[in-house]
Amino acid sequence: MSVGVLALQGNVIEHLCALEESRAEALPVKTLADLDRVSALIIPGGESTTVIKLLERFELFEPIRNRVKDGMPLWGTCMGLIVAARDVVGMPDQPTLDLIDVSVRRNAFGRQVASAEVELDIPALGTDPFPAIFIRAPWIERTGTGVEVLASVDGHGVLVRQGHMLGSSFHPEMGPDRRVHKYFLSMVAGSAAIGKHSTAA
Repeated sequence: MSVGVLALQGNVIEHLCALEESRAEALPVKTLADLDRVSALIIPGGESTTVIKLLERFELFEPIRNRVKDGMPLWGTCMGLIVAARDVVGMPDQPTLDLIDVSVRRNAFGRQVASAEVELDIPALGTDPFPAIFIRAPWIERTGTGVEVLASVDGHGVLVRQGHMLGSSFHPEMGPDRRVHKYFLSMVAGSAAIGKHSTAA
């Protein structure tokens, strides 16, 4: 299995390094041919409006949507969560991939946790708090049916899972703790196992 990192803008190198440290094969994704080579995709932090335009320019918008709808695991971090979300609160005209059934608010934490590290309780990762780095982070204001909130801050979701899709408001790739990356890799492995079983059946 190869995990791709969308390499149009944002924290690409950091995610690639984190995946390699987690013993995964990691590849940058810039073209449709790159996308065809990976089994899962991470959309890193960056600037959401710019990335949406680049996805359309590089003709990756619909191929990514179709692959994820067909079962390819996806993880969006910070800006990537915004891009993957159903919609953006207060910005009805901003296009998204409309994949994870959540409504997000851009720059929601503002100065309070801008460029701050928060000890986050994430039971799915174990008992030790996770050092979550927030930088102009969004938060989740609405979750749809089937969306599991794995962690929250002040009553707002900051880590969610919907089946084979993961979304985080913070930047796990910017710290040394690799538990969220390994959690996503376990999702990728589970998705691959289900695919093999379905093929065999």
